[in-house]
Amino acid sequence: MPDMIVQYYIVMNRGNPMALIGYARVSTQDQDLSAQLEQLKQAGCEKVFYGKQSGKSDDNQKKLQELIDYVREGDIVMLTKLDRMGRSLSKILITIEELQSKNVAVKTIDGQVDTNSDDPMQKAMTQLLGVFAELEHSIIVDRLQSGRERTGRKGGRTPILNEEKKKEVITLFRAGASKNKLSKDFGVSRATIMRVVA
Repeated sequence: MPDMIVQYYIVMNRGNPMALIGYARVSTQDQDLSAQLEQLKQAGCEKVFYGKQSGKSDDNQKKLQELIDYVREGDIVMLTKLDRMGRSLSKILITIEELQSKNVAVKTIDGQVDTNSDDPMQKAMTQLLGVFAELEHSIIVDRLQSGRERTGRKGGRTPILNEEKKKEVITLFRAGASKNKLSKDFGVSRATIMRVVA
């Protein structure tokens, strides 16, 4: 009888979030976290991870990684605003993808992002974020290239993935290989794999 009750509970709650987990972040020591923490608490977060960056401290990143390691399938990560998740849009998108690979959704209190929603506008917003992240990456690359041209240093490191390997990555990805597996197999970061298959 107890087993039947457990099975019924699992079926009835399939697809429902197991927990609301908050993440708060500020970028300088003199900023106050209390407003974010209060909003996340009012939103129903049962646990909140937060870090404060000071000088060369990587406390924010450590706390974010702790959150990623902590969340489980079905959880929802709550933020007051999307920019609390990272310093650049590309890093934010990488984190969102990492959470989604664990079947964890991301939602902002300001309503800009909700990856758990089936609403077409929300899906479009997430896709737009990917476009802007790629644009941000292109701008950074252009700036680096311009800097090399000004200084006469046009070399740089040899790419880890040549064109042949990139094609292999794309083929394997389309065949169903995950980004995590590809990053391990080819010895590159997940971010590199994301750029190749984008």
